[in-house]
Amino acid sequence: MKTVYIGTYPPRRCGIGTFTHNLRQAMSDKKNFTRGKHESFVVAMNDFDQEYEYPEEVKFTIRQDYQRDYLEAAEYINLSGADCCILEHEFGIFGGRNGVYILSLLHRIKMPLVVTLHTVLKTPSYDQKEILQRICGMANRVVVMSRRAVDFLQNIYDVPKEKIAYIEHGVPDLKFSRQEAKKEYKLEKHKVLLTFGFVSRNKGIETVIKALPEVVKKYPEVLYIVLGKTHPHVLRYMGEEYRNYLIQLVDELHLENNVVFIDKFADERELFKYLYAADIYITPYLNEAQITSGTLSYAVGVGCPVVSTPYWHAVELLADDKGVLFDFSNQGQLADILIDLLSHPKKRLRLSRNAYAYGRQISWPKIGTKYNRLVKKVTAEQIKIPKKESIPFDIKILPPFSLAHVKRLTDDTGIIQHTKFGIPNLKEGYCLDDNARALIMALMAYKETKNRKALELCPVYLSYIHYMQNEDGTFRNFLHFDRSFVEEKGSEDAFGRAIWAIGYMMDNAPDDSYYQIGKFILDKALPVFDTLRSVRSIANVIIGISYYLRKNMGDDVMIERLRKLVTFLAEEYRQNTNDSWKWYEILFAYDNGMLPLAMLHAADILKDEEVRRIAFESMQFLSDITLKEGYLSIIGNEKWYRREGARSNFAQQPVDAMCMVLMFYQAYKMTGNSDYLKKLFASFMWFLGENDLRLSLYNYETEGCFDGLERDGISRNQGAESTLAYLISYLVVLEAHEVYYSKDWQRNQNGH
Repeated sequence: MKTVYIGTYPPRRCGIGTFTHNLRQAMSDKKNFTRGKHESFVVAMNDFDQEYEYPEEVKFTIRQDYQRDYLEAAEYINLSGADCCILEHEFGIFGGRNGVYILSLLHRIKMPLVVTLHTVLKTPSYDQKEILQRICGMANRVVVMSRRAVDFLQNIYDVPKEKIAYIEHGVPDLKFSRQEAKKEYKLEKHKVLLTFGFVSRNKGIETVIKALPEVVKKYPEVLYIVLGKTHPHVLRYMGEEYRNYLIQLVDELHLENNVVFIDKFADERELFKYLYAADIYITPYLNEAQITSGTLSYAVGVGCPVVSTPYWHAVELLADDKGVLFDFSNQGQLADILIDLLSHPKKRLRLSRNAYAYGRQISWPKIGTKYNRLVKKVTAEQIKIPKKESIPFDIKILPPFSLAHVKRLTDDTGIIQHTKFGIPNLKEGYCLDDNARALIMALMAYKETKNRKALELCPVYLSYIHYMQNEDGTFRNFLHFDRSFVEEKGSEDAFGRAIWAIGYMMDNAPDDSYYQIGKFILDKALPVFDTLRSVRSIANVIIGISYYLRKNMGDDVMIERLRKLVTFLAEEYRQNTNDSWKWYEILFAYDNGMLPLAMLHAADILKDEEVRRIAFESMQFLSDITLKEGYLSIIGNEKWYRREGARSNFAQQPVDAMCMVLMFYQAYKMTGNSDYLKKLFASFMWFLGENDLRLSLYNYETEGCFDGLERDGISRNQGAESTLAYLISYLVVLEAHEVYYSKDWQRNQNGH
């Protein structure tokens, strides 16, 4: 039997990593096998850009936010000879929204799958429920560690009872003398209260500290030990704000001699010594939504008397007189319980014995035996899992995502619009069009890949947009390299692209300051909307408003502005269309896909069937012309393609390919029809050589994109417009891949 484990793994400091390590060891214990040999290896999850010195059993690593790694891991697992895969699931350790990237891996593995769920939410978001249902659908068995989780899976997630296995959280089989443990840590003279694990606000440690003054009055020798580092995600985004608050609280309550913070990640032996040295273990969590707690299992396992708030796992685990519960955030009640237990050693001893007796039943060797039996049963059953639908496209063939050329073009003013070959052409300065696209790209890159460098670029592009806005709400477009203006007012198209960028930012603002400046710019621009006559400007504005409304559907005035602009575009369509020409103008020019894209966005917001009809009809007309050979052949800009004329094949522009990618993605999101994903990917592949000249426009040396397909070959310049078009298209492919795995379109196809 050969088993592969997917999860975090030591030396990464993570409770699930410790669980994965202990489970593997327990299942590999020779005592658990009467015949045969057990082989195993680990596929370890890395967080952000961290690298670890893993032990030899880790054969493959996955970077959390890199979709490609999940696909390569699936290939590795399928070729490894493994008989079964065990996944340790927690939303936060996998990439994408709510950990959606793991679905692409599970979709591809060709062996029985056992999933251990470390979190089962009672009130999941739509995406969380969808993802967990998908995982359970692909699993042969789903393991949970509490009875309540069994109930949740059946009644909330519709998982069949026969697919669910209840196996408790394991406890290391480590024993120490309580007296020796106290002596080692010089705690003989103290009555020790202990909380351990990652420190974060939801742990409720302040409740214990606020309860201590009453306890200390009667037992001045009490020492409350908080053992653990701040949670890495909290530390990354909030620093030590919570720990500093706790330290200040200790000072205010004059508890300096009664509280100690040990800021370290203790290994298991050290942790268990602290548990044996403790007189009472406390888990003061602030809400009930904790389905599994490894720290609580450990405390019960060693027979340490436990006092806890009534979160789900505590209510279940501490039943039958194995611990004492107190109400959430109720410091007075906690103080009374602690004084009572410290005053009655026999009561503590009874709790301790009951807990220890139960702990012997959940030691890791026994838990390992249960998992081995489950895996043996699963591999023997050969349960038929529903057939997995074919994948519309494969992102493994994509080059690595890189901001190198964008950074090369960007200074503290904005992004330079042109290059001489791959070198920024400072003589050409900057333009609003490109800085608007750059803002969209950077926001998308941060959302999809958590790329901090992308986030650092956002203020540069946003400040350019703000700088170029006139007092009357219009925008200038061009800026010389010396930051002097080129014109008093830019084109309507540039205005539209700025509004698209601002609307997108307001729907995807990294923090409130982005949203507020976006609102400031948008409000100033509103009067200009009524003056627009360019169909492309109007299309861009429609898209920007649609993004804005996704967070502000109560803004009735903006909805009416949207409706008015859509009416204008729909009328242009009706005026210019006939039986053989389904378009908004009598010609195809540039950015053609933006017009159906705008109507798709508007139809999604307004729920207007006529707008939807026009959107899909015009999209189909454009698709029939540009994808009839199975690859994207962009209508060239060498000369416009008029209704009664011939199309131009050359001067094909990357922004047109980008518009097609965006258009098909919006169509897919609205319908769930995977044919649109195939067309999306075919449009993207234009950049990588699936085009009329069979030449790649992506430059693997500079990591930029060439400016277009010309009659005599590729334009060798690599300006901002082309590179941003490539990167936006690339990020849409990643997002589409993510959405494909996170949405059950067959069930929700009629939802829009």
